[in-house]
Amino acid sequence: QVQLVESGGGLVQAGGSLRLSCAASGRTFSMYAMGWFRQAPGKEREFVAAIRPSGGSTYYADSVEGRFTISRDNSKNTVYLQMNSLKPEDTAVYYCAILRRITDWGSAEERDFGSWGQGTQVTVSS
Repeated sequence: QVQLVESGGGLVQAGGSLRLSCAASGRTFSMYAMGWFRQAPGKEREFVAAIRPSGGSTYYADSVEGRFTISRDNSKNTVYLQMNSLKPEDTAVYYCAILRRITDWGSAEERDFGSWGQGTQVTVSS
């Protein structure tokens, strides 16, 4: 069982940048595709980005395409989310998770991901 811990959230002005980290325990991290989701107050959790186990392929939600970049360092058991050109609507709690089955690669469905971390708050002021 992989356990995930997110960090790097905070308060930033619109147009600014943040880099989130998700540290994983366990020796199987490099076997899993990883994803980032976010949940704004009063809204459902939504998909943000995902990356293959090797890091060689990624996909993004339309709302963050071109502004956010997901990456990973398997030697550090860590996945990152670089967020640039932040907007107030990016304000949310951000979570990382494992894609349960690689055959679901391309999914943006919360039910296809698991081992959720506790989340890290990102607040973007206007």
